[in-house]
Amino acid sequence: MLSKVVQGVGAAATSVKVLGRAGVIRPYSPVVLARLGLMLREWGTGPAGGFASLAIRTPDAVGIIDERGELTWGELHRRSNAVARGLAARGVGEGDAVAVMCRNHRGFIETSIAAAKLGADVLYLNTAFSGPQLRELLERDRPRALVLDEEFTALLEGVDVPVTVLGWCDAGSPDLPTLDGIIDEHEDGDLSAPGRHGRIIILTSGTTGTPKGAPRSEAGVDAAVSLLSLMPLHAGWRTHVAAPLFHTWGFGHMALGMLLGSTLVLRRRFDPEECLRVVQDQRCESIVVIPVMLQRILALPAEVLDRYDLSRVEVVASSGSALPGELALTWMDRFGDNLYSTYGSTEVAYAAVAGPHDLRESPSTAGRPPYATVVKILDDHGRPVPDGEPGRIFVGNGLLFEGYTGGGSKEVVDGLMSTGDVGRFREDGRLYVEGRDDEMIVSGGENVFPKEVEDCIARHDDVAEVAAVGVEDDEFGQRLRAFVVRREGSSLDEEGIRAWVKENLARYKVPRDVVFLDELPRNATGKVLKRELTQRDDA
Repeated sequence: MLSKVVQGVGAAATSVKVLGRAGVIRPYSPVVLARLGLMLREWGTGPAGGFASLAIRTPDAVGIIDERGELTWGELHRRSNAVARGLAARGVGEGDAVAVMCRNHRGFIETSIAAAKLGADVLYLNTAFSGPQLRELLERDRPRALVLDEEFTALLEGVDVPVTVLGWCDAGSPDLPTLDGIIDEHEDGDLSAPGRHGRIIILTSGTTGTPKGAPRSEAGVDAAVSLLSLMPLHAGWRTHVAAPLFHTWGFGHMALGMLLGSTLVLRRRFDPEECLRVVQDQRCESIVVIPVMLQRILALPAEVLDRYDLSRVEVVASSGSALPGELALTWMDRFGDNLYSTYGSTEVAYAAVAGPHDLRESPSTAGRPPYATVVKILDDHGRPVPDGEPGRIFVGNGLLFEGYTGGGSKEVVDGLMSTGDVGRFREDGRLYVEGRDDEMIVSGGENVFPKEVEDCIARHDDVAEVAAVGVEDDEFGQRLRAFVVRREGSSLDEEGIRAWVKENLARYKVPRDVVFLDELPRNATGKVLKRELTQRDDA
């Protein structure tokens, strides 16, 4: 009993320290504190309660900046009230699901809040879905309503959803109801809290098959404390969320914004130079990205990069995939030591964070587990392996998902969930991820992880992007095939790639095949679609 009390006191002290450093803990009047306590007790800490708390704390502060202009937290609260009433009038209620297929703009957030205010679940759809993919997901998860941008309406053929609303319109007179129309038609006063708190359902990346729905209930303040323990974000900053909001990483920073009161600067599409312009002109202190965005920015000509001043930026928060090669060093040499790389998955959220010091010392590291997060390396029998030895990565924290909407889950051992990756802790105490456990190939009796070969090739000065996959081989069982995107003007050939790998890695890790492409196939969250590469017949 005493030990539990001591642990509780220690956890509370850590939370106060981390939240104080982030500027979250500040004095409020007794009236405001009373309203906040009542509101959070009724509405919870999800989108409904989190954003409503900002309407109480700082109603006139700018909360969202998108291509249509600014919205204060008070305006966002009232607009989402009207959207909730409009959805309720169309039959959406507690326990229903509202699917969202929107790019990064106010409509995405208004719909998320409105659904939560009704006690409905929110299902986030990938904006890169094809028509068949969209139909398959909607038939499987059967949402009551679908809010999508007008540009995606061509995909609706054969889709059967009771309620369809446009979140963003480019045409003057759309055929379907719009969020703005709903807001104009309905009152925006406060609503009564529902009997249940809705869930957030984020889809897996789908790089190896059909995306699965990974639901997650409200995480609470502890989840924010965990990330903030290793990532020095601060209350009141302007944050350009360039990563898709439907992705775990983008949504995570939308959720952090509820606590920090961050002004969320949004653009519907990512363009590398436009990103620099937005960050500079909107005076952003932090940027939320996926690694391929950093690659595309750094690929801009030097004279373009020199036009923009990013000196206000203190945190560049990257996640979604590993930082290839020496991308971290290249970024920090150009823009300063502001890069923080987070390792995790849709199912476990974040598991480790590598800050600038970590990345300077070891650009390939995934970093260290943040506060209240346990990471263990286990063998095939679920037993811990010695430090320095490789094994399967398992994670324990307060953010583990609840099991896929279609059934099934990730493997769990003693309360720790598998990420599906293989890695190790080295002597420096940092985690290193070696690749997906289902990507390892055995070539001529030797185990090879494509990621190690990818990182090696990515360090070549003439390589812009690279991916490696295992393919069948009559002689060796499997062999490695590398797909390489050369930098503009490069004449690098297959033998140059092989010689580079042979110079830096063991001979059996040299790819037998090298295929040059103009670009790698990626999904909307920047992950390489390796299943498309394995299906190619280039060699």
